Amino acid sequence: MASRTLIKGAQADCPTATGSASTFGNATVVRLYNSTGTARLVTVVEEQNGTVLGTFTMPGNTVEFVEKNATHCIFAADSSVKGSAAGFTN
Repeated sequence: MASRTLIKGAQADCPTATGSASTFGNATVVRLYNSTGTARLVTVVEEQNGTVLGTFTMPGNTVEFVEKNATHCIFAADSSVKGSAAGFTN
């Protein structure tokens, strides 16, 4: 069965430091787009300046969906990674 992406917020550059990490409007799913050909590190933290919950390297020119708790925050190694609150629908 095909799925569709439900966009729930405006796209924004990912913050580049833990102190400004974003919840993307308390989203539980965030669509990330790496707009360059360079791989970038993405980090999920418990809260701004909080404990790191996980990291991954996002390949260049790709889209990833990150599922997280509403209060968890995301930042990336470069603002070329864009994010928006999202969901899934059939």
